[in-house]
Amino acid sequence: MFLHRHVPITIWAFALVLFLAGCGPVKQTRVGAVALTIQDVARAAAKQSDLRIIREGTPAYLMLLDGLIEDYPENKDLLLAGCQAYSSYASSFLSDDERDRSEVLYGKAKLYGFRALSEHADFSKAVVGSLDEFKALLNHFNKRDVPALFWMANAWANWISAKMGAVDAMADIPMLEATMERILELDDTFYYGGPNLLMGVYLAAKPAILGGDLAKAKQHFDRAFALGSRIILMSRALFAQYYARGIHDRALFTTTLEDVLAARADEVPELTFVNTVAKEKARQLLEKTEAYFANPQ
Repeated sequence: MFLHRHVPITIWAFALVLFLAGCGPVKQTRVGAVALTIQDVARAAAKQSDLRIIREGTPAYLMLLDGLIEDYPENKDLLLAGCQAYSSYASSFLSDDERDRSEVLYGKAKLYGFRALSEHADFSKAVVGSLDEFKALLNHFNKRDVPALFWMANAWANWISAKMGAVDAMADIPMLEATMERILELDDTFYYGGPNLLMGVYLAAKPAILGGDLAKAKQHFDRAFALGSRIILMSRALFAQYYARGIHDRALFTTTLEDVLAARADEVPELTFVNTVAKEKARQLLEKTEAYFANPQ
């Protein structure tokens, strides 16, 4: 439902897992290098335009990350990579009909994100405590924590969306909102204005009776676009899906998505993958135009 981050991969994962398993005492000295290698592969994958390669390669990458995190459960770089990878795979390749699977993958992404943010206190336990205590915990984080907070919040929001109506998911909403507000306070410019895009989608997708606000959502979309989110085609696809459809503006919906289809996916090389996914999403949304606007609900 929300944002995408690309960290998929190739069969070298299995060989690397076997290699590390045989290293014994030297494994600890190698995990830092492995984390850097993961980042290098993620950057390469970000430039990939063939979605089939990414779709088929990602499961091996996820298994690699799970294995490394099992051996190094407190390594923040690996935990954040796991959060991004599981969330990205679910966002990019699972359909709206695969809610059960989405719940599992987003749940794992959320868990890894929580663990990456547990330096000051157990984030998972704080989430089920009082809102005031949770906000006090958030105040311990600063600008350098924004990447971890942002990608965790993205996974968390998607998990709640996949479980919409479930008691545990609904109970998390105040904590998620507090987290998104804290990210905006710390650095709303991160990842091309991503925190504003996340908040815009959230406010536009949320029913008005539960606090959704299309006018405020538009302000966050505008701020995100001013900070550069427009070059991420997914931001425009999400704007059409949630805001244009939310205000029942068929012309805005169709022209925005047509602009996405007309744009080059590789204009910014490191955004090629996410923009390719966005173009496919735009095609799917356009195919549903009649259904959406014949019955806007």
